[in-house]
Amino acid sequence: MATRGMNRAAAVGLLGLLLGHAPASAQQFARLDAAVREGIQKGLYPGAVVIVGRRDTLLYARGYGHMTWSRTAQAPNPDSTLWDLASISKVVATTSVIMRLVDAGLVDIEAPVGRYLPRFSGGDKDRVTVRMLLDHTSGLPAYVPFYQLAESREEATGQLYAEPLRREPGASPEYSDLNALLLGLLIEEVTGQRLDVVAETNVFRPLGMERTMYRPPAALRRWVVPSSKWRGQPVRGEVNDQNAERFGGVAGHAGVFSTGRDLARYAQTWLRYGAGPNGQWVDSSTVRLFLTPGARSGTRLLGWDSPDPTATPSVFGKLISPWAYGHTGWTGTEIWVDPVHDLFLVFLTNRSFDPKSRRSIEKLKVVRAQLSDAAVRLVPQVCRQELVARC
Repeated sequence: MATRGMNRAAAVGLLGLLLGHAPASAQQFARLDAAVREGIQKGLYPGAVVIVGRRDTLLYARGYGHMTWSRTAQAPNPDSTLWDLASISKVVATTSVIMRLVDAGLVDIEAPVGRYLPRFSGGDKDRVTVRMLLDHTSGLPAYVPFYQLAESREEATGQLYAEPLRREPGASPEYSDLNALLLGLLIEEVTGQRLDVVAETNVFRPLGMERTMYRPPAALRRWVVPSSKWRGQPVRGEVNDQNAERFGGVAGHAGVFSTGRDLARYAQTWLRYGAGPNGQWVDSSTVRLFLTPGARSGTRLLGWDSPDPTATPSVFGKLISPWAYGHTGWTGTEIWVDPVHDLFLVFLTNRSFDPKSRRSIEKLKVVRAQLSDAAVRLVPQVCRQELVARC
């Protein structure tokens, strides 16, 4: 695993050496179309947005279907339609703010969590570091229904601190919402501000993500794709996560709404290794740090996930490079970045809104894999000859 980490770190430095790519053909774009439309035809989601691009340009941007299953419903738009990102909030908001705090010297990822959150302490919890929250090796359980155990954010926070570890800290990864919830609290403790305010000032605004936010106001509700139903009616603008709702709609693991175009801007910043539209957003060394796996973190990076060669199917597809990274969301969202191909994919759906097919989550994995492969086929993997072995 240490070798993999060194190879990834080396690959991260390849971006500036990548050569240009040949333009994609209409046939290749047709593969993208076919993959997305298949999901609609199978009843997995009523609408979707796809954006594929490189560090300095967009190759493809399109909306599909409708916001609901009604044919008279509005069609999604890559620029203006807002989607409930679900767990992509973990990277777009929480991980990104932590990066800024690391950059500023306000957070040390190797420090125990208790340094910043004294209530998270006692026994093996004293050994849990910020890194372990980021790469999901903390030992916390995957999920706890805090919304059933607590009547308020304060009570839910107390339950979160009291939750015992289930595994030895740092021993193995298990994806957990609790890690991101704690990171959200850590951000608020270090900055003295609410997570949504910190994310707005440190991530969304600096990166030009003008339509990315927690808790969309009523004036924007008509632009929000519903991700659930209540008493037969579409629900717009309310986070489709009961724990996040118990935390007031602003939580480290969920709650962010965004557009395809805003996520494209975000992905391009990663492809440029921290260079935003107005200069360096975070230092490139910090980006490399967050893209380097730990000795026991498996496919988990800091905040991100990376391709698992044993997964069948993999949401990353079969053609993506081993140095790619990405994240998905329960509502049907996905983003990945591949520095070797100088390529990113944003795929947003409202799979959680009244799917017409059983096991829609599993079936969506197949669509994601097909779409990922179609995106990679748009551009070849091209590195300078002397670096091919390291690509």
